[in-house]
Amino acid sequence: MQDTIITYLGTPIFGIFLSIVVFLIGQWLFKISHGFFLFQPLFVGMVLGIFVLWLMAKAFGVDVTWFYTNAYKPGGDIIFWFLNPATIAFAVPLYKRNDIVKRFWLEILLSLIIGVLISLFLIYWVAKLFGLDNSGIASMLPQAATTAVAMPISTAIGGNAAITAMACIVNAVLIYALGGWLIKVFHLKDEIGIGLGLGTAGHTVGSAKALQLGSIPGSMASISVVIISIVIDLVVPTFAHLMGVVK
Repeated sequence: MQDTIITYLGTPIFGIFLSIVVFLIGQWLFKISHGFFLFQPLFVGMVLGIFVLWLMAKAFGVDVTWFYTNAYKPGGDIIFWFLNPATIAFAVPLYKRNDIVKRFWLEILLSLIIGVLISLFLIYWVAKLFGLDNSGIASMLPQAATTAVAMPISTAIGGNAAITAMACIVNAVLIYALGGWLIKVFHLKDEIGIGLGLGTAGHTVGSAKALQLGSIPGSMASISVVIISIVIDLVVPTFAHLMGVVK
């Protein structure tokens, strides 16, 4: 049975096809629900994709992890590769409003770095409060970075990249859903701060939300995604060692 699965499904076509189909279903649900946040396409694609893989693995009578690795991963890795150029594409809205960056570069840089350091301590202690082991904490720490950056960092410090990806996606969905409401509740007016907040907390999806609010929030969200990813890449491994997460 396993040899048959590898022969017919163990090609990149299956993983690519499944990824596209579940995402399109998410887009359709998001559209007909008039933007209901639980039907955000990325979130629906993740949940539905996991369910389909689990269902197929049970139908074939094989282990779910084995089925994911041998049937989905060849195509899934190709989809994942596109996250890297997609992340680089954030330079476009940033370039369009580089006048703002030139004027406030120090404030932007310091606020993001300080925010990352505070968030790392909060994530660590909340994870400890919920009784997570070192592997679980390591999976949570890089979630401030965009998924393409957070997953390799998680693996490098002993975390589970799949859990990290889920945390990044859940963050993005929550920010997309609650971003506008939070802006109103806290009476936020500064477009630079709004953009930095949405990009930092919501990554690519948060940046999409920021772009809906204007060019300045969109460009600030873009720069926050880039800077936060660099800071997380440099700081998290050291932080994990200092806090005893990595022995």
